[in-house]
Amino acid sequence: VQLQASGGGLVQAGGSLRLSCVFSGRPSSNYAVGWFRQAPGTEREFVAAINWSSGNTYYSTSVRGRFTISRVYAKNTAYLQMNNLKSEDTAVYYCASNRRGSGLRLETSYDYWGQGTLVTVSS
Repeated sequence: VQLQASGGGLVQAGGSLRLSCVFSGRPSSNYAVGWFRQAPGTEREFVAAINWSSGNTYYSTSVRGRFTISRVYAKNTAYLQMNNLKSEDTAVYYCASNRRGSGLRLETSYDYWGQGTLVTVSS
């Protein structure tokens, strides 16, 4: 399984970006895709996740109401729409896959990771 994240860039505070994550292979029935981020000098943290079959979504409290995770089932692609970006959203964003559909907020529950895409929000 390979995941490819893209869409990062430089944006002003208050602006928007959309990240994409394309993965290979056939997802299992409990498959989920998550987004995590890591700012310099910090640990990687959960941002959002989506159950591939049901479309159920999960968010961290810091992004709820500003970020939206979605997927196009037939294209094996997940998106993270990020609105009203803040300087504290600056980080490398990673997408990852979870075969069991559980523990979606935990980094250790994910099996495969993409390479990361940098988001920089200027104030």
